[in-house]
Amino acid sequence: MDRPGFAASLVAGGVAGASVDLILFPLDTIKTRLQSPQGFKKAGGFRGIYAGVLSAAIGSFPNAAAFFITYENVKWLLHTDSSSYLKPMKHMLAASSGEVVACLIRVPVEVVKQRAQVSASSRTFHIFTNILYQEGIPGLYRGYASTVLREIPFSLVQFPLWESLKALWSWRQDHVVDSWQSAVCGAFAGGFAAAITTPLDVAKTRIMLAKIIRGCLPSDGSDQSGRFHLSRCL
Repeated sequence: MDRPGFAASLVAGGVAGASVDLILFPLDTIKTRLQSPQGFKKAGGFRGIYAGVLSAAIGSFPNAAAFFITYENVKWLLHTDSSSYLKPMKHMLAASSGEVVACLIRVPVEVVKQRAQVSASSRTFHIFTNILYQEGIPGLYRGYASTVLREIPFSLVQFPLWESLKALWSWRQDHVVDSWQSAVCGAFAGGFAAAITTPLDVAKTRIMLAKIIRGCLPSDGSDQSGRFHLSRCL
């Protein structure tokens, strides 16, 4: 097994992650608002579903690249010619390592993005600077532990299942799966993992939003002029 190239893992992982995050961003906004303690309507409903997209655009590439560089290299380091029953364990360890590293980038991006998603009238940069001013660097890592505790179980389910489905499909058709087949396997594995870890995702979202929800007055975060006052919520 050849060692994966740094550049290949960086570019492939970064482009894939950024593409998925940006294409599915409106769905992510709706999910965040559904999970918010404010409730879907007060958190913005269907208005401004691209709120916070700037933070996602900036953070998606390095986040995904960090994960896949770590994932592929840990898989390479753990490579053995032993029985196939050890392969799921290798994929679990590689995915867990990737998540711990990627969360160093992902958590600050998520904190800013999710606060923007429930505060659609505030600019991303304004939210970022207010977090630094009010909470400092630790504020950007609010929910780091809960994020890791959500992402690791997600990856422990998703990646071994993805690799197993690809191996099974390859065996059935007598050649390596095509890109679209790998995507189908990934979609099924990701959907299954997401369904199982949704309670952990809700907990992570509410921890990240705890500061903004607790400090908001009035409940919709606006005054009579309709402008959102971030200083009340951060």
